[in-house]
Amino acid sequence: MKQQKGFKVIGISTETSNLNGEAASAIGALWGQFISENLLEKIPNQLNSDIVCIYTDYESDYTGKYTCILGLRVSSLDTVPAGLIGREFPGGNYQSFLAKGSLPEAIVDTWKSIWDQDETLNRSYTYDYEVYDERSRLGDESEVDIYIAKK
Repeated sequence: MKQQKGFKVIGISTETSNLNGEAASAIGALWGQFISENLLEKIPNQLNSDIVCIYTDYESDYTGKYTCILGLRVSSLDTVPAGLIGREFPGGNYQSFLAKGSLPEAIVDTWKSIWDQDETLNRSYTYDYEVYDERSRLGDESEVDIYIAKK
């Protein structure tokens, strides 16, 4: 377990759930929107170009509804462009997992493993997130860090 610092993010969001493949469709559409609207160029006050995918506002646990936010870490929420959202997330205790392989399959497989361990992980369900840095663009050798909030 590792203490993570809080951060601010600007991006786009959708509400979804993991039931009946809803999340795969909704999150896939969110990625499509992020790329097609060239949001990497439109988000102000970027700290870096690492895309973060945040899962928050959990209704209950991984079986309930939640909000998915796709965006960039920023230094300020003073200027949030129209059509985007800004949120601040506090720091906390996190356990990291590494998704390795072709995306998005590696992400899906890693999350299935996390859900299988749900009873023993002692998750807090405040927010969890993935970081898509330069390692996420390596085809079959891609790597994405997944951080799970712990109690």
